[in-house]
Amino acid sequence: MNWTDERVEKLKKLWSEGLSASQIAAQLGGVSRNAVIGKVHRLNLPGRVKAGGPVTSARSAPKRTAAPAPRTTTFAGRANAAPARVLTRSNAATALHEEIDIETAQVLDYVPSKNVVTPISRRLTLTELTERTCKWPVGDPLKDDFHFCGCEALESSPYCKFHAKLAYQPVSERRKA
Repeated sequence: MNWTDERVEKLKKLWSEGLSASQIAAQLGGVSRNAVIGKVHRLNLPGRVKAGGPVTSARSAPKRTAAPAPRTTTFAGRANAAPARVLTRSNAATALHEEIDIETAQVLDYVPSKNVVTPISRRLTLTELTERTCKWPVGDPLKDDFHFCGCEALESSPYCKFHAKLAYQPVSERRKA
């Protein structure tokens, strides 16, 4: 189906009258609702009024608004939080604009504790593991230096005491992290 000048003019007229894409497709004949929507987008026709909303002009590139002044609140007492950004987005074919205030996440530096004592692993391979050895993997499995802890495991766990504390954290501690 080709879009002739007559059909395009009729499409523009029906679109400006507020008819839906399905109604326009039925009046034009031989064209689907999706074809009408596609042509409306290619012609950059303005959106229509929906449920009392304002009529918008022809679609254009979304405009960025200036970001508000940086906030001075702190996160966990470490550093200032990143400023909020205001974004503008269009809503489907109606080209309605809505401004949203977005809080950006702040990246915190990881500082490992200095008083943690890690056990010396026995560096066992998979074939050397038994029921009584810790099965905590150490390193990258694709590298040659990959091994398992191999220390003596607790009776009710596949891990040694140190790795069991890492693997089985109480719910309250996980929520804090």
